[in-house]
Formats: sequence, C-alpha cells, structure tokens
Amino acid sequence: MDVFQLFLEPLQYGFMQRSLVVAVLVGIICAVVGSYLIVQRLALMGDAISHSVLPGLAIAFWLGVNIFVGAFIAGVLSTLIIGWIRTRSPVKEDAAMGIVFSAFFALGITLITVIQKKNKIDLNHFLFGNILGVTASDVRDTLIMAVLVLLVVALLYKELLFYTFDPLGAQAVGLPVNLLNFGLMALIALTVVASLKAVGVVLVLSLLITPGATAYLLVPRLHQVMGVGAAIGVVSSLGGLYLSYWFNLPSGPAIVLVVSGFFTVALLFSPRHGVLTQPAAPRTPSPLMQELRGLWRGGRS
Repeated sequence: MDVFQLFLEPLQYGFMQRSLVVAVLVGIICAVVGSYLIVQRLALMGDAISHSVLPGLAIAFWLGVNIFVGAFIAGVLSTLIIGWIRTRSPVKEDAAMGIVFSAFFALGITLITVIQKKNKIDLNHFLFGNILGVTASDVRDTLIMAVLVLLVVALLYKELLFYTFDPLGAQAVGLPVNLLNFGLMALIALTVVASLKAVGVVLVLSLLITPGATAYLLVPRLHQVMGVGAAIGVVSSLGGLYLSYWFNLPSGPAIVLVVSGFFTVALLFSPRHGVLTQPAAPRTPSPLMQELRGLWRGGRS
C-alpha cells in the first residue's frame, strides 16, 4: 500500500472525516491562544483552567445539558476565583492557581464517580480525549467555538499584543487591562473546552503550549509564532490521528507525542536557538554543582 492510499483509506469513514475536521480546528486555536500563554509565561494558568472544567462537565452531564456549556462556565468561574484570591489575600497567583485547579479537579472526579453509580459514563474520555468518537454535533460546537476564538483574537489583536508585552504601558494609555486579562482567560477556557474531545483535560495543556513553544524557537514575532504554531498544531493533530487509526493507539496521547516530537526537533536543530546548531557557550558549572563540589571538598578536608 502506497503513501497516498494510507492517507485516503481512513477518509472513507464518517468518524474519521469528523475527527479530521475537529483535529484541524483544535490544532489552529490551541496554537493561536497558546502563543499568548508562552509570551506571558502563564502555562500554569492553562493547566489550571484545563483541570477546572471537569466539575462543569460532570454537572452538565447530570443535568442533561450541553457539556461544553458546563465546562466553559466552570473554566471561567475558576479564573474569577483565582483572581479574587490573588487580590483579596497575600497568596500569590501561582499558589492560587494550584489551589483552585486541584480543588476543581478533585471535585470533578468526585462528581463523576458519584454520577457513574447511576449512569454509564467513561471518565477516560474526559481525561484523555476520544477524537475518534466525535459526533456531528461535536463538530458543529467545535467549529462555533473556533470561529468565536479566532474572531475575538483578530478584533483585539493589537490590544492583546500591547497588553501581553507591556501590561503597565497598556494601563498607562487607558486600555482596560483587567477586561483584557479576563477576556484572554475566557479565550483560554473556550479553547480548552473545544479541545476536550480531542485530547481531554489532562493532555490539553500540551496542545496549548507545545506548538507555540516550538514556533517560538523558530520565528521572532508573535503573529509568526501564531502562524507557524498553528501549522505545527494542525500537522501534529492530523499525524496523531492517523497514528491512532493505523496502530490502534489512544488518540489524545498520540497527538501529544507527535507535537512533542516536533518540539524536540526544533530544540535540537532550530537555526536560531538549536542546541546542536548554535555554538556552545563556555562551560561553567551550575551554582548547584559548585555548591556540591564545595561540600565535597569541605568534607574531605
């Protein structure tokens, strides 16, 4: 079987056609929104929101409403709670994130465990994704969310760009920085929700961060990071999907492994920052190694 047949054969099945559409959409929006997280060094916020959507999923499933709606509400609520803790207490933002996402995640697991006693629900699909099982309504919902995310980013690109690189400067010129921050968090929550069927709660952070981080090693400007990252996200999603089909692998982990492979190649061979393509800096022992050597020499003397 030649490569062309390997590519075309899965397309005869409706579930693969639906999965490919979702893979492309998720690959694009995760890279675009994740680029802001890379620049602002807010990877933990993406992790917090991705874990915090789980109780919303469980409650929405229990009430019989769209699980995407429940997940989005839970994600936004977690963002508001993190901000409230940060502003009303001496607890730092990273600690607030850890507290909130672990509490929400534990609540979600508990709710799903209780619901499982009366309803047949597969927890693994929420945690690790099941892109091969998407329905036509899932494709529709993902498309709506993707269009909304990209439309907001396009309309507020200049404002978000200014706020991302210079929050104090943005505030000084009168931009509503608190609204921009909340809007960015809402976009992250919407992107996480759109990606649930593809990679699940646990693995969505990789798809949010890794394509943008890979592009960050290759190109210098934010819009370039978004474009290259989106291409990497799409190729990774499609590649993981085909690996899942041909080798009977779990779809979410397969996608994450592919995108992680791209990052490894960029880290080693990037023309700008590659470990193997840039001249090695003079080797100086790390502070930790210096202290260990000092302790070793002091113990021998």
